[in-house]
Order: sequence, then structure tokens, then C-alpha cells
Amino acid sequence: MQSWNFRSLVLCNEINLNIIAAHFGINKKFKWEDPLVLSDNRLSGILKQIDNKYVYAYYFGALVFINMEYHEIQDVIKYLQDIDDSLKNNFPDDYMDTYRLEVSPEYEYALYNDMLTASEFNPYYLDIISLVLAKSTSLRKIETDIDKLLDSIENVINYLDTGKFNMSDKEIAKTSAKVLRFKYNTISYLMLLDKPKAAWNNEHIESFFSELASLFEIDDRYKKITHKTEILKDITEVFASLTHEKRGTKLEIMVIILILFELVVALIELIFGFHR
Repeated sequence: MQSWNFRSLVLCNEINLNIIAAHFGINKKFKWEDPLVLSDNRLSGILKQIDNKYVYAYYFGALVFINMEYHEIQDVIKYLQDIDDSLKNNFPDDYMDTYRLEVSPEYEYALYNDMLTASEFNPYYLDIISLVLAKSTSLRKIETDIDKLLDSIENVINYLDTGKFNMSDKEIAKTSAKVLRFKYNTISYLMLLDKPKAAWNNEHIESFFSELASLFEIDDRYKKITHKTEILKDITEVFASLTHEKRGTKLEIMVIILILFELVVALIELIFGFHR
């Protein structure tokens, strides 16, 4: 029996694959959807044992490690951070997706929540499992971050229930920026909802990709994130409107105070002029 263990994590929002590829002597211009795959001799300077081990790096910041122990994963991450300085201040997200592939003549093809079994090995299994796993982990990070933001905004809404609103322009700007960041990230993942290039010319790859993407609920999770992002956008627009109204009210009060001040000055001048 042959087996492959997959582990995926999110290192950052975006990885410059061209910088890393150049370091390993890969003279390829990576497109937006292309993964960088490291295996065999390219891992020899990082790991002691390199047999049947792979690293899939994706532009959207996800890394997938195949048949690697935790300490080996940390060694690879540190090595990549030494290659690209922009990665040094990034640390892996706590969330990690795992999956397993087992191949044996005794098995029938079967797709489970945590494992795929098959009677024979197809090279595209590694590519598609890695891609879907990377998507799932990246979406999970967005799901976690957006829920945290919703929780923080809920505190402001609860404060509004008391009839008060104390959110500053700076806080609104920061919140709006986070919402826009979520929208930008989810739009970039929209490209990943499309089939991989290999699936366009191979119906078996297309079917396998669709099955696995459905298993990890990639499309449904994306739609939920998009919906939550729209809710956040609507909320921040309300906050911005309240802030503008609050500022407008202050200006109106200041104008009224100035008018009253001018009236008082004029009245004082009139009284003193009358006594003279």
C-alpha cells in the first residue's frame, strides 16, 4: 500500500512565487493560478529525507506539505522566509487542514471526509488534493477573521442600543479597510473557484476536482463569506452615515452658538451705545 499525508496552512496573504522559483533555478514565469511545486533534489538542502515529499506553494499565501512531519514543515517555512524577506514577519495560521491518500490494488475508489482510497495512483491526485486543501484552509482563515470582525462590530451595535455612538472616523476607516480587504480576498478566490487548467482537457480530472471541491464545500463557503462581507459593508455605511450626521449636528450647534454670540455682542454694543 502507498500513502500520502497532506497538511495545508496559510502563511500570508500572498506569496511571490517567482522569487522563490528563481532561487531554486526554476526559470518559469508563474501566472496567477500556477502553483510552485518543490520535490526531490530541490528539497535536499532543506530536509534530510526527501523521498516522496512535496511542497505546493500558492500565490494566495497557502502552503501544502505532503508526507512531512511538523519539524520538517517548520524547516521549509524558515527556508522560504530566508529567500523572501517579505515573508519573515508572517507566521503560519493556527488552522491546518489535513487529508490522506491511500492506494492499494485491494481498494476501490472512494472519497471520504478525511481520506481518498484508490486501486491505482494517478499523478493528478496530488495536484488536485493540494489545490482544494489550500483553498479550504485559506477560506477558513477568511471565515475566522470575518467572524471576529462581526463580533467586534456587534459590540458597537449593542452600544448603539443605549442611544449612544462613539466610533471615531479613524475607527470607521480601519473597519472599512478590513471589509474592503475581505472583499478583495474573496474576489481573488473567485478565480480559484474555476476549474484548474488540467481539468479542461481531462474529464476524469474535472470530475475529481468537482467531487473534492464539493466535499470541502468550497463554493458554498465562498458564497457565505460574500454574504457576510456585504452585511459588513452595509453596517459600515450606516456607521459612516451616523458619523456624518453627528459631525453635521456639531457644526449646526457651533453655527447657532456663533450666531448667539454675535447677537449678544450686538446687544451689548447697543446697550452701551444707548447709555452714552
